[in-house]
Amino acid sequence: MSLVFAGVCSHAPGITGRSERADPALRDGLYASFDRMRRAMEAQRPDALIVIGAEHFANFFMNNMPAICVGMGDAYEGPIEDEAWLGIRHARMGGAPALSLRLIEDVMQDVDLAYAQEWKFDHGIMVPLNFLTPRYDLPIVPVNINCQGPPLIPLHRCYEFGRALRRSCDRAPERIALVGTGGISHWPATPDSGKINEEWDRVFLDRLLNNKRDELLAYRDDETWREAGQGGFEIRTHIAVAGATEGSTGELWFYAPIPIF
Repeated sequence: MSLVFAGVCSHAPGITGRSERADPALRDGLYASFDRMRRAMEAQRPDALIVIGAEHFANFFMNNMPAICVGMGDAYEGPIEDEAWLGIRHARMGGAPALSLRLIEDVMQDVDLAYAQEWKFDHGIMVPLNFLTPRYDLPIVPVNINCQGPPLIPLHRCYEFGRALRRSCDRAPERIALVGTGGISHWPATPDSGKINEEWDRVFLDRLLNNKRDELLAYRDDETWREAGQGGFEIRTHIAVAGATEGSTGELWFYAPIPIF
């Protein structure tokens, strides 16, 4: 059929794990926007959901770190983290192995990929699924992009992956939704944890929403490290979605710096 829905969202573990410590107005606004996203996606009646997340050393480490990995399992489990810490109960959800195989074979005509039949979801995928598929009844095709351990995949390759993925989705008989998850500026697990560069974020969001390809691909990792922290490398997941939606513009439904998240 085609790609019928595309969006991006945060996956910060504090969204669910520290919800009671956030400003209620900001927290409730974010939760309402997640619910709006769920309803918009459900209205398109997708047969499967592709989630592009960022590797957090949950499944891969520096002895074997694929630049891009696509899951092709029959089922997945998560979260890999402690349930009480993340605020999400352990669940098992179905995969879409036949669709995954076709997408992988198709995308590999243009972009090199790794693939995995076994995969445990961490907060990078479970936090969005907790809001967007709360019954865990939508088949999932997970994708991880290495945003942690240099050398990192160049931004233009993330964009090209998105373009190749879109072509593959449009050739598939299924109705497919796509969600990219990741942070913008943040400094996790450092003395600057909780720091947010709102000005940098808003510039990036403007480029993303207006699909300004050249400006999105102009970011340099050394500049991102300085201005947006090592967490800013997760813009790769957003840029992949930009590639998949080339020629389209988006809407900003929610943005707020919430340091406790």
